[in-house]
Amino acid sequence: MIRVRNLHKYFGRLHVLRGVDLDVERGEVLVIIGPSGSGKSTLLKCINFLEDYQTGQVHIDDESVGYDFQPDGRRRRQRDRRISQIRAEMGMVFQDFNLFPHKSVLQNVMEGPTIVKREPAASVRELAVELLRKVGLADKVDAFPATLSGGQQQRAAIARALAMRPKVMLFDEPTSALDPELVGEVLDVMKALAADGMTMVVVTHEMGFAREVGHQVVMMDRGVVVETGPPRALFESPAQPRTAEFLGKVLRS
Repeated sequence: MIRVRNLHKYFGRLHVLRGVDLDVERGEVLVIIGPSGSGKSTLLKCINFLEDYQTGQVHIDDESVGYDFQPDGRRRRQRDRRISQIRAEMGMVFQDFNLFPHKSVLQNVMEGPTIVKREPAASVRELAVELLRKVGLADKVDAFPATLSGGQQQRAAIARALAMRPKVMLFDEPTSALDPELVGEVLDVMKALAADGMTMVVVTHEMGFAREVGHQVVMMDRGVVVETGPPRALFESPAQPRTAEFLGKVLRS
Protein backbone atom coordinates (compact mmCIF):
# COMPACT_ATOMS: atom_id res chain seq x y z
CA MET A 1 0.00 0.00 0.00
CA ILE A 2 2.87 2.40 0.82
CA ARG A 3 6.29 2.27 -0.82
CA VAL A 4 9.06 4.75 -0.06
CA ARG A 5 12.39 4.52 -1.86
CA ASN A 6 15.64 6.38 -1.20
CA LEU A 7 13.86 9.42 0.24
CA HIS A 8 15.99 12.48 0.96
CA LYS A 9 14.72 15.68 2.54
CA TYR A 10 16.66 18.85 3.27
CA PHE A 11 15.73 21.98 5.18
CA GLY A 12 18.41 24.28 3.82
CA ARG A 13 21.68 22.57 4.69
CA LEU A 14 20.04 20.32 7.26
CA HIS A 15 19.76 16.79 5.86
CA VAL A 16 16.66 15.52 7.68
CA LEU A 17 15.90 12.29 5.77
CA ARG A 18 18.89 10.35 4.46
CA GLY A 19 17.79 7.71 2.00
CA VAL A 20 14.75 6.25 3.77
CA ASP A 21 13.18 3.05 2.41
CA LEU A 22 9.81 1.89 3.74
CA ASP A 23 7.15 -0.66 2.83
CA VAL A 24 3.69 -0.95 4.37
CA GLU A 25 1.40 -3.75 3.25
CA ARG A 26 -2.35 -3.34 2.89
CA GLY A 27 -4.02 -3.69 6.29
CA GLU A 28 -0.71 -3.44 8.13
CA VAL A 29 0.08 -1.18 11.09
CA LEU A 30 3.61 0.17 10.90
CA VAL A 31 4.83 2.01 13.98
CA ILE A 32 7.77 4.42 13.82
CA ILE A 33 9.77 5.06 16.97
CA GLY A 34 12.94 6.94 17.73
CA PRO A 35 14.27 10.02 19.52
CA SER A 36 13.00 13.53 18.87
CA GLY A 37 14.58 15.08 15.80
CA SER A 38 15.12 11.77 14.01
CA GLY A 39 12.89 12.67 11.04
CA LYS A 40 9.79 10.67 11.96
CA SER A 41 7.23 13.45 11.54
CA THR A 42 8.97 14.78 8.44
CA LEU A 43 8.73 11.33 6.88
CA LEU A 44 4.96 11.27 7.44
CA LYS A 45 4.59 14.71 5.90
CA CYS A 46 6.61 13.65 2.87
CA ILE A 47 4.42 10.56 2.43
CA ASN A 48 1.34 12.74 1.95
CA PHE A 49 3.34 15.58 0.35
CA LEU A 50 2.72 18.16 3.02
CA GLU A 51 6.50 18.48 2.74
CA ASP A 52 8.30 18.37 -0.60
CA TYR A 53 11.29 16.05 -0.89
CA GLN A 54 14.46 16.52 -2.91
CA THR A 55 15.09 12.99 -4.18
CA GLY A 56 13.44 9.58 -3.95
CA GLN A 57 9.97 8.25 -4.61
CA VAL A 58 6.75 7.77 -2.63
CA HIS A 59 3.92 5.56 -3.86
CA ILE A 60 0.48 5.01 -2.34
CA ASP A 61 -1.38 2.03 -3.80
CA ASP A 62 0.97 2.19 -6.84
CA GLU A 63 0.27 5.91 -7.38
CA SER A 64 3.26 8.24 -7.30
CA VAL A 65 2.91 11.02 -4.72
CA GLY A 66 4.09 14.50 -5.65
CA TYR A 67 5.99 13.71 -8.82
CA ASP A 68 5.65 11.82 -12.09
CA PHE A 69 8.81 10.17 -13.37
CA GLN A 70 10.03 10.04 -16.95
CA PRO A 71 11.71 6.96 -18.49
CA ASP A 72 15.09 8.71 -18.24
CA GLY A 73 14.58 9.22 -14.51
CA ARG A 74 13.73 12.90 -14.59
CA ARG A 75 10.81 13.92 -12.44
CA ARG A 76 8.03 16.44 -12.93
CA ARG A 77 5.94 17.88 -10.12
CA GLN A 78 2.32 16.87 -10.38
CA ARG A 79 -0.39 19.48 -10.79
CA ASP A 80 -1.87 20.76 -7.54
CA ARG A 81 -5.23 19.19 -8.36
CA ARG A 82 -3.63 15.77 -8.81
CA ILE A 83 -1.68 16.13 -5.57
CA SER A 84 -4.89 17.03 -3.74
CA GLN A 85 -6.64 13.98 -5.19
CA ILE A 86 -3.91 11.64 -4.00
CA ARG A 87 -3.61 13.38 -0.63
CA ALA A 88 -7.36 12.89 -0.10
CA GLU A 89 -6.70 9.15 -0.07
CA MET A 90 -4.59 9.57 3.09
CA GLY A 91 -6.05 10.58 6.43
CA MET A 92 -3.68 12.56 8.65
CA VAL A 93 -4.01 13.03 12.42
CA PHE A 94 -1.60 15.48 14.02
CA GLN A 95 -0.43 16.16 17.57
CA ASP A 96 -2.73 19.17 17.67
CA PHE A 97 -6.36 18.57 16.86
CA ASN A 98 -6.81 21.44 14.37
CA LEU A 99 -10.60 21.42 14.64
CA PHE A 100 -12.52 24.45 13.44
CA PRO A 101 -13.49 26.17 16.71
CA HIS A 102 -16.56 27.89 15.25
CA LYS A 103 -18.07 24.65 13.94
CA SER A 104 -19.73 21.83 15.85
CA VAL A 105 -18.13 18.40 16.03
CA LEU A 106 -20.55 17.14 13.41
CA GLN A 107 -19.79 20.06 11.09
CA ASN A 108 -16.06 19.46 11.50
CA VAL A 109 -16.43 15.85 10.44
CA MET A 110 -18.67 16.74 7.49
CA GLU A 111 -16.39 19.51 6.19
CA GLY A 112 -14.03 17.40 4.06
CA PRO A 113 -16.53 15.25 2.13
CA THR A 114 -18.95 18.14 1.50
CA ILE A 115 -16.38 20.81 0.58
CA VAL A 116 -13.53 18.81 -0.97
CA LYS A 117 -15.42 15.91 -2.49
CA ARG A 118 -18.69 17.83 -2.94
CA GLU A 119 -20.77 14.92 -1.67
CA PRO A 120 -24.44 15.43 -0.74
CA ALA A 121 -24.81 16.79 2.78
CA ALA A 122 -27.51 14.29 3.74
CA SER A 123 -25.40 11.22 3.04
CA VAL A 124 -22.30 12.82 4.57
CA ARG A 125 -24.24 13.62 7.73
CA GLU A 126 -25.27 10.00 8.05
CA LEU A 127 -21.65 8.90 7.65
CA ALA A 128 -20.41 11.52 10.12
CA VAL A 129 -22.90 10.49 12.79
CA GLU A 130 -21.85 6.86 12.37
CA LEU A 131 -18.15 7.74 12.61
CA LEU A 132 -18.72 9.80 15.74
CA ARG A 133 -20.55 6.86 17.24
CA LYS A 134 -17.61 4.65 16.30
CA VAL A 135 -15.13 6.87 18.15
CA GLY A 136 -17.38 7.20 21.20
CA LEU A 137 -18.73 10.70 20.56
CA ALA A 138 -22.34 9.96 19.63
CA ASP A 139 -23.51 12.36 22.36
CA LYS A 140 -21.21 15.20 21.19
CA VAL A 141 -22.42 15.80 17.63
CA ASP A 142 -23.67 19.31 18.44
CA ALA A 143 -20.87 20.20 20.84
CA PHE A 144 -18.14 22.69 19.97
CA PRO A 145 -14.43 21.83 20.30
CA ALA A 146 -13.84 24.19 23.22
CA THR A 147 -16.26 22.16 25.34
CA LEU A 148 -14.44 18.87 24.75
CA SER A 149 -11.51 17.30 26.53
CA GLY A 150 -8.27 16.82 24.63
CA GLY A 151 -9.00 13.15 24.17
CA GLN A 152 -12.45 13.89 22.80
CA GLN A 153 -11.05 16.47 20.40
CA GLN A 154 -8.48 14.00 19.11
CA ARG A 155 -11.16 11.35 18.60
CA ALA A 156 -13.18 13.92 16.67
CA ALA A 157 -10.10 14.62 14.55
CA ILE A 158 -9.81 10.90 13.80
CA ALA A 159 -13.47 10.78 12.77
CA ARG A 160 -12.89 13.81 10.54
CA ALA A 161 -10.00 12.05 8.78
CA LEU A 162 -12.03 8.85 8.37
CA ALA A 163 -14.90 10.78 6.79
CA MET A 164 -12.77 11.13 3.64
CA ARG A 165 -12.74 7.32 3.35
CA PRO A 166 -8.95 7.16 3.14
CA LYS A 167 -6.93 4.16 2.00
CA VAL A 168 -4.28 4.95 4.61
CA MET A 169 -4.25 6.66 8.00
CA LEU A 170 -1.15 8.55 9.14
CA PHE A 171 -0.81 9.43 12.84
CA ASP A 172 1.83 11.91 13.99
CA GLU A 173 2.23 11.40 17.75
CA PRO A 174 -1.55 11.64 18.26
CA THR A 175 -1.38 11.34 22.06
CA SER A 176 1.61 13.56 22.82
CA ALA A 177 -0.53 16.64 23.57
CA LEU A 178 -2.92 14.76 25.88
CA ASP A 179 -3.02 14.45 29.63
CA PRO A 180 -1.91 10.92 30.61
CA GLU A 181 -5.39 9.85 31.72
CA LEU A 182 -6.79 10.68 28.25
CA VAL A 183 -4.24 8.74 26.20
CA GLY A 184 -6.01 5.41 26.53
CA GLU A 185 -9.27 6.53 24.95
CA VAL A 186 -7.47 7.64 21.77
CA LEU A 187 -5.33 4.51 21.60
CA ASP A 188 -8.47 2.38 21.96
CA VAL A 189 -9.93 4.02 18.85
CA MET A 190 -6.70 3.39 16.96
CA LYS A 191 -6.67 -0.24 18.07
CA ALA A 192 -10.23 -0.63 16.76
CA LEU A 193 -9.18 0.83 13.41
CA ALA A 194 -6.30 -1.63 13.23
CA ALA A 195 -8.65 -4.51 14.04
CA ASP A 196 -10.90 -3.35 11.17
CA GLY A 197 -7.96 -3.69 8.77
CA MET A 198 -7.07 -0.03 8.22
CA THR A 199 -3.57 0.50 6.83
CA MET A 200 -1.82 2.76 9.34
CA VAL A 201 1.53 4.45 9.86
CA VAL A 202 1.90 5.68 13.42
CA VAL A 203 4.65 7.85 14.86
CA THR A 204 4.44 7.43 18.61
CA HIS A 205 6.26 7.25 21.92
CA GLU A 206 3.65 4.81 23.25
CA MET A 207 5.74 1.65 23.35
CA GLY A 208 2.87 -0.46 24.67
CA PHE A 209 0.81 0.41 21.60
CA ALA A 210 3.75 -0.34 19.31
CA ARG A 211 4.26 -3.75 20.91
CA GLU A 212 0.57 -4.68 21.02
CA VAL A 213 -0.81 -3.33 17.75
CA GLY A 214 2.11 -2.91 15.34
CA HIS A 215 2.80 -5.51 12.69
CA GLN A 216 6.18 -3.91 12.03
CA VAL A 217 8.19 -1.40 14.06
CA VAL A 218 10.70 0.98 12.48
CA MET A 219 13.43 2.54 14.56
CA MET A 220 14.69 5.86 13.16
CA ASP A 221 17.60 8.02 14.24
CA ARG A 222 19.27 11.00 12.55
CA GLY A 223 17.21 10.64 9.39
CA VAL A 224 17.87 6.98 8.67
CA VAL A 225 16.06 3.72 9.36
CA VAL A 226 18.23 1.99 11.94
CA GLU A 227 16.21 -1.21 12.17
CA THR A 228 12.88 -2.71 11.14
CA GLY A 229 11.20 -5.81 12.50
CA PRO A 230 8.21 -7.40 14.20
CA PRO A 231 7.53 -5.84 17.62
CA ARG A 232 8.52 -8.86 19.68
CA ALA A 233 11.85 -9.28 17.94
CA LEU A 234 12.71 -5.59 17.95
CA PHE A 235 11.73 -5.00 21.59
CA GLU A 236 13.15 -8.21 23.07
CA SER A 237 16.27 -8.71 20.96
CA PRO A 238 17.12 -5.64 18.87
CA ALA A 239 19.78 -6.26 16.26
CA GLN A 240 21.29 -2.78 16.39
CA PRO A 241 23.05 -1.22 19.41
CA ARG A 242 21.33 2.14 18.79
CA THR A 243 17.91 0.48 19.02
CA ALA A 244 18.88 -1.27 22.23
CA GLU A 245 20.19 2.01 23.68
CA PHE A 246 17.00 3.90 22.80
CA LEU A 247 14.66 1.20 24.14
CA GLY A 248 16.73 0.89 27.29
CA LYS A 249 16.11 4.55 28.02
CA VAL A 250 12.43 4.83 27.09
CA LEU A 251 11.34 1.56 28.70
CA ARG A 252 12.95 2.54 32.00
CA SER A 253 11.20 5.92 32.10
